[in-house]
Amino acid sequence: LRSVRPGPDEPPQSLILDRTGIYYDARASSDLERLLNTKPALDDVGAAEAAEAIRLLGATRLSKYNDAPPFPPPSAAPDDRPAVMVIDQTRGDASIAGARAEASTFSRMLTAAISENPGHRIIAKLHPETLAGRKPGYLADLALRPGLELQGEATNPWSMFETVRRVYTVSSQLGFEALMAGCEVTCFGLPFYAGWGLTDDRQAIARRANRLSLDQLVHTVYFDHCRYLCAWTRKPIDFATAVDQLVFRRDHYHGQGRKVVCAGISAWKRPVVRAMLTGRAGPPDFVASPAKARHRAATQGATLAAWGRKASRLADAAAAPGTITIEDGFLRSVGLGAGFTTPISLVFDASGIYYDPARPSDLETILQTARFSEPELKRARLLRDLIVKARLTKYNLDEAPDLPELPDDRPVVLVPGQVADDESIRLGAPGLSKLEPLAKGGANLALLKAVRARNPDAFVVYKPHPDVEAGFRAGKIDPATMARLADAVFTGGAITDLFERVTSLETATSLAGFEAILRGLPVVTHGTPFYSGWGLSEDLAACGRRTTNRSVDELVAACLMRYPHYVAPGTGRVCPAEIAAQLLINAREKPPTMASMSQSLAKKTFAKIRYMTINLFGIESGP
Repeated sequence: LRSVRPGPDEPPQSLILDRTGIYYDARASSDLERLLNTKPALDDVGAAEAAEAIRLLGATRLSKYNDAPPFPPPSAAPDDRPAVMVIDQTRGDASIAGARAEASTFSRMLTAAISENPGHRIIAKLHPETLAGRKPGYLADLALRPGLELQGEATNPWSMFETVRRVYTVSSQLGFEALMAGCEVTCFGLPFYAGWGLTDDRQAIARRANRLSLDQLVHTVYFDHCRYLCAWTRKPIDFATAVDQLVFRRDHYHGQGRKVVCAGISAWKRPVVRAMLTGRAGPPDFVASPAKARHRAATQGATLAAWGRKASRLADAAAAPGTITIEDGFLRSVGLGAGFTTPISLVFDASGIYYDPARPSDLETILQTARFSEPELKRARLLRDLIVKARLTKYNLDEAPDLPELPDDRPVVLVPGQVADDESIRLGAPGLSKLEPLAKGGANLALLKAVRARNPDAFVVYKPHPDVEAGFRAGKIDPATMARLADAVFTGGAITDLFERVTSLETATSLAGFEAILRGLPVVTHGTPFYSGWGLSEDLAACGRRTTNRSVDELVAACLMRYPHYVAPGTGRVCPAEIAAQLLINAREKPPTMASMSQSLAKKTFAKIRYMTINLFGIESGP
């Protein structure tokens, strides 16, 4: 179980350590051959493990390489004749000489397949590296004879095994997988699975004296001999976990089925976008000019993508309603986005964007219509428990908090500030944003006034947005005005430090409302954030499209598992939400180094200069 893509495209997820030889070289013994020669009958536990491995590989359709579609569309013109598959390999591969074979062996194998199976379809299956144009094979030219079929496209081997009853191979691993799929396998070389009484062998090898069951062979290969590495941490994992990880990565790869052209994405975010959008159609193209991006997308039949509000402008200009809007996800990073901290999560919305209630977004559609399985909801519960226990937020700033004194005899209302000119305020709370001028705090000031009017006897705690507090973005309220409207101002530290100490939270559209819902805190929304309208908050501004009541776990499953994409820092590979959350925890707990502190200071300085330039000269902020 090596990888999704073959060869140098990505490192392996499983490795073999052999102190004697190597499994593909039958000219000498190997650790695997020794294990197979001495393998005893399996006990009940071992037999169950082997049977489950065969079932799992067949169900998931995993192979050594997994860049072929797992479930290809059926052939338009099915052929009812019985089929035989002849498997090609790459020229010069060590497993060919190691199997006591050579180039002429492939010619003899093809001739035997034809003569031994009259009236059958003879299908020559090319190697993935040959299909990718990296390495030549042996059968492409030999198979160009009348009556033979050349499998010249990437096809999942398990889907092919469903249509053939017999497989011919020299030493390909596909022969081993064909055995698990129930095919008769003829070996013209000496692969690791030949010589044990399970295959039709055209060469003999006296050293392999043990007679094995398929379960014994499978258990030895996958449980005794192979070692598996986590795709994201590179730590040891077991067989079942490796299968789960490879299925996740493969399905994400095949889920990116259309070419994407990205317009105007900042260079520092491109590696993350590239990792998330690379799929069967290849990596995305990055084009600085919107006009050139539109032209390239039209020429290639590709999808346009851009950051935030630029996506809607691009869609309008290109008359392309399917333009993808890219934005940060809800578990983003350890550090501020305005401070140029690389995100580990992004959303790619093809119908709208989560913070714009004027039209449905992909997230709203999921929450309105999706059904969630019990295993998915169990994952959501565990993810929520992890987030709450670890006090994770969007930015995960872990400064030492200076918590305000809070009364025990009055309701305590927490009011999170936001970036006053942020799109989520402009689109999700337009009424608030128009009430107060931006220079005086804009929607933040309007929200504070509204909360004080609704709660005249409550103790109001105001928490400025980290970007505003750091001086990166707009929304600062005059200290005297804050003191008049709020009983306490909480600066520094994470907002989660207050969640267990307040009675409720009132917000315009802040993500803090979503984070509070995850922790069971009552939430009042003055705007229309993505998490309002689902029966989990008191909403002062309704969205008539949202008519489905959701549980907290369903909200988590939609907002943190189905909607965003995540990438693991370091490896640059897409990962599920649980892994991303744990990696955020690890990163937050990692002691800072001199290099990381210097880099952080440089990013913060550049961010402040950038914000001042925008304010002075009216230059629009880029993504």
